Amino acid sequence: MFFSNRTAAGRQLAGELVRLGLVEPVVLGLPRGGVPVASEIARVLGAPLDVLVVRKLGVPFQPEVAFGAIGEGGVRLISGATVRAAGLGERDCARVEGAEREELQRRLTRYRQGREQIALTGRTVVVVDDGIATGSTASVACEVARERGAEQVILAVPVAAPRALEQLRREADEVVCLSVPRHFSAVGQWYEDFSQVGDEEVAALLAEAARARPPAPAPAPAPASGRVPPQTGEVVVDAGGTALPGLLTVPKDAEGVVVFAHGSGSSRLSPRNRHVAEVLNRAGLATLLFDLLTPAEARDRAKVFDVPLLALRLTQATGWTRARLALRICYFGASTGAAAALMAAAEPRSDIAAIVSRGGRPDLAVSRLAAVRAPTLLIVGGADDQVLDLNRQAAAHLRCEHQIGVVPGASHLFEESGALDAVADAALDWFVRHLPHLGVVPHRSDERRET
Repeated sequence: MFFSNRTAAGRQLAGELVRLGLVEPVVLGLPRGGVPVASEIARVLGAPLDVLVVRKLGVPFQPEVAFGAIGEGGVRLISGATVRAAGLGERDCARVEGAEREELQRRLTRYRQGREQIALTGRTVVVVDDGIATGSTASVACEVARERGAEQVILAVPVAAPRALEQLRREADEVVCLSVPRHFSAVGQWYEDFSQVGDEEVAALLAEAARARPPAPAPAPAPASGRVPPQTGEVVVDAGGTALPGLLTVPKDAEGVVVFAHGSGSSRLSPRNRHVAEVLNRAGLATLLFDLLTPAEARDRAKVFDVPLLALRLTQATGWTRARLALRICYFGASTGAAAALMAAAEPRSDIAAIVSRGGRPDLAVSRLAAVRAPTLLIVGGADDQVLDLNRQAAAHLRCEHQIGVVPGASHLFEESGALDAVADAALDWFVRHLPHLGVVPHRSDERRET
């Protein structure tokens, strides 16, 4: 199959995507050549259009060999095996990454012209390129989309090499490709017009798509009382210069905000933490769920259990939150995140209103527990014998108001029927008790409490 140009290819791809019945998708073009294709798809689907800029990190003496890639929002993907095989040191990697990050930012500034990136959390995302030869860029792009919270990732291309496409079917939830020629040498051979796409054309297509979209409603002004107006959406938390993706929800007239610190192997997308957050939101509490580590850091098991680092990130995120919301701050921590929350709350100027730990490991912060001043509730599953014992031992070191809440029959992940609801109710009860101005009388669970 040959294509007259990228626009025609996009129109044909759009016809295939229409058949999928996608609900409110976001279309992301890979610059530069993928954007004209994506522009036509977005027009046909009536979907918002944005760019997904990724930059491969090439080995200095062999740039065509990538040891990693970076994306927007601080996304960083590194192949440790390639770094070791190439004998690269930290300075070598940092030098390459610094140059590529500058180019990434230059392109984003040029393409978006001051517009905000389109939030991907919970959305179906269609990643589009004009063709695939090796698949390395498309593979990274799919991973970056997931890191930004995409619920479903669809890769759409007019033409692709068979071997690359086979690999990409394992990376994306679905692949739509119009032509997979057996004898493939280059993408351009399948286009009559494959002229180069410049930055100016990419910027113009994005601007045109932005003008065609209905304008977003203007944010409501803050009430005269000074209360924070409601808001919900994807945010990027600046943690001491490290960009960490998050989800901020502020109900109307919120009078407190709960910052979540997830445990090892989890993230802001944790279904358990999001369930608890929804309960808190309905009761009038704001919530911030964010990733304590970058994607590359999260793959390093040493960093996953580096409680001082996690506590530092939580402290930095707390400062970021205070700069935006004039609300009392509480912590909700799970597993290692609970240890990080306690360690962060032990800092002299932390001023945390209350802490709730779910299946937490407070023992990992034992050296700092005596300095915690915030009222602390340690919730543990009754069937989680080892962690229950660790919590009891840790509680003996606390000098603040504290309780141990046991959910009968619950295991470490609280997967049993009603167990997670009991956690959410107990957390809400605790936060409301220590945020008296909220004025909510929550439903209480039947969990047994120890002091």
